[in-house]
Amino acid sequence: MIRMAESMIQAKSPDIVPAPLATARGTVTLRQRALRGLLGHKVALVGLGFLVLMILSMLLAPILAPHDPLAQDVTRRLRPPFWESGGSFENILGTDQFGRDILSRLIHGARVSLAIGFGCTIVTSVVGVALGMIAGLRPRIGDVIMRIADAQIAFPYLVLAIAIVAVTGPGIQNLVLILSIFGWVQFARLVRADVMAVKEKEYVEAARAIGASDLRIALQHVLPNVLSPVIVVWTFMLAQIIIVESSLSFLGFGVPPPTPSWGSMLSDGRVYLDTAWWLGTFPGLAIMLTVLSVNLLGDALRDILDPRFRP
Repeated sequence: MIRMAESMIQAKSPDIVPAPLATARGTVTLRQRALRGLLGHKVALVGLGFLVLMILSMLLAPILAPHDPLAQDVTRRLRPPFWESGGSFENILGTDQFGRDILSRLIHGARVSLAIGFGCTIVTSVVGVALGMIAGLRPRIGDVIMRIADAQIAFPYLVLAIAIVAVTGPGIQNLVLILSIFGWVQFARLVRADVMAVKEKEYVEAARAIGASDLRIALQHVLPNVLSPVIVVWTFMLAQIIIVESSLSFLGFGVPPPTPSWGSMLSDGRVYLDTAWWLGTFPGLAIMLTVLSVNLLGDALRDILDPRFRP
């Protein structure tokens, strides 16, 4: 019986994927397919290029920023961008109501918004994938997890986030905690559905027959086969978390002042839309272009990795 199971795992049949080879070769194939697909996808390259630019500005903010983002100078308040009358190259994108440099605050705002976005997306995906794996491999526990997921989906997340911030108070730590809760449901439901389909495959049954532990089956035979949709959802979730963080900061429940954040900068600029349009326009463009670039990258990865979209 054990020999028959081992032969099934090592079989070359097209219907049965060898589990060890699926893990090793599948990872390489996935990486190569994604790289080749991105190189041939012009729109995705544009989105990827802008996202890389934002990441570099986040990492090199102290070097790239021409001024201290917190330094105030009321003698320079509400100066327009350099191409308008009254503007200068000293403040390329102008200054805000306190005389702070807009470009410097945008660069440091990317540091806050993108760091929170990437960090929370990583935590959310890890928690969601882990719960989805458990829910798919353990149906009884999965029913409980899915009922909790349904309850969270039924409650508007932004309202829940505002209520939590109202109790705990604004701050980066509280914001990261709140945003980490957001989105695990999408990962859990997606992974659970894929796991329930993959665990019925012959190579998984064969691995179980030769005595492989549930943890080994989950990590070596199931997880590599559900990574493609997870990567696609991860990119879209990154865009959603950036929007949610900006929304909370816009409403005053996010990063507290004077720390620059795109959402809080947009909130400050709404008062001066008639007299100083640049205060709200540039952070709004930063949010829009960043989210657009992430979505373009996600669309490309979906076309590349999802077999339903491949010719």
